[in-house]
Amino acid sequence: MTQASNQLKSIAKHLAALSTKVEKLSKQVDKGLAAKKTASKSTKAKPKVTKTAPAKKVKTVKVDKGETVLNSVFAVIKKSRKGISIAQLKEKTDLNPRQLSNALYKLTKKGSIKSTSRGIYAKA
Repeated sequence: MTQASNQLKSIAKHLAALSTKVEKLSKQVDKGLAAKKTASKSTKAKPKVTKTAPAKKVKTVKVDKGETVLNSVFAVIKKSRKGISIAQLKEKTDLNPRQLSNALYKLTKKGSIKSTSRGIYAKA
């Protein structure tokens, strides 16, 4: 019994020491938070600026009067003997990728052009 009471007394001393340490730490944290609040109040908060993506530029097509996108793409492909790549088509027609892709799809479905290899198109 005496041993148990001695152990309880030592535990009580340790708990008292821990509680004082916890109180000191909490005061330090409170001081730090108060300092941060006053610092943030003294400096003006900058409004958040959200960046928007720049508008995509749509390339204009070099199309003569009465010529459609399909006709202009087909004319460029027809002029090439061994076929033409997509990159060369972009340069020569000044179409954006979506327009060029749609035109190539429609022309292959019509049977006007064929794909000789991946990314190379020739007259059918």
